[in-house]
Amino acid sequence: MTERKVKAAEDVLVAPVKSGDRRALARAITLVESTRASDRERAEHLLLALLSSAGKAFRIGISGAPGAGKSTFIEAFGAHLTASGKKVAVLAVDPSSRRSGGSILGDKTRMERLARDANAFIRPSPAGTTLGGVARRTREAMLVVEAAGFDVVLVETVGVGQSEVAVADMVDVFVLLVSPGGGDDLQGIKRGVMELADLVLVTKADGDLAKAAGRAASDYHAALHLMRPKYTGIAPAVMKVSAIQGTGIEPVWVAMQRFREALAKSGQLKRLRQDQARRWFQAEVQAVLADEIAHDPAVAARAASIEADVVAGRTLPHAAARSLIRAFRRA
Repeated sequence: MTERKVKAAEDVLVAPVKSGDRRALARAITLVESTRASDRERAEHLLLALLSSAGKAFRIGISGAPGAGKSTFIEAFGAHLTASGKKVAVLAVDPSSRRSGGSILGDKTRMERLARDANAFIRPSPAGTTLGGVARRTREAMLVVEAAGFDVVLVETVGVGQSEVAVADMVDVFVLLVSPGGGDDLQGIKRGVMELADLVLVTKADGDLAKAAGRAASDYHAALHLMRPKYTGIAPAVMKVSAIQGTGIEPVWVAMQRFREALAKSGQLKRLRQDQARRWFQAEVQAVLADEIAHDPAVAARAASIEADVVAGRTLPHAAARSLIRAFRRA
């Protein structure tokens, strides 16, 4: 595609996206998520044109094990924000089919009320094979919705795991949702994620689970107190919430704003975003290098041969990787 055609394709979307046009917004995100080489070139031109208009939104990551009530909370929280005049974008990364690569759950069906809200925009994206259930282009989709004028961007992930670092590396505040449960919760997979959490929300704090939620909140507060804080002088908080009854939603929003304001005042928010941009660049270097190797016929053939040696136990993966990089540099 020529430079003139790429520029023309970019211009078609830039103004409509900035004006908040929903169809243009959906088309733009589809473009940045595309894996086609021709679309990638167009997407980069589009993103460069939108970059100066992005970066002003409040970025919030939402994580939690399946069943913790992420979608229910996001719908109630998002509706609260839109009722107060905020424009909210939800980038919900769904589990994806190994056969087709398509989303399995479909967040628009799980957040039906919010999907109908004129001040909300929900974009479900298949996680594919990306580590942590965060699509590779989620960061770029975030830039698009920010350029479209959304005040708050919520990034919902598939579930809990070590790879949730991927989401913490693109948001201002990382929120972990937990269900009322036994003490085993503190010993298992949640501990590593809790170290990333800026805010822990104990969900379903109503009805028969109200007392259990209170005990869980106390347990998580004690556990967080023993962990080294992420930020100097800013401690994570534990709160209870009931998305069904709508209780605790406003205090949670207030706590999120105070946390972000404390980061900004101390200069840590600026450093956080700079570090995130640096890690994004480093991750893209690795990804682009892998793509270039895969699409170079000669190097790809060499890669297959080297891989066969690794599988057969004739060489070590590290030595094989170095050999492949040398072959790529000579190509």
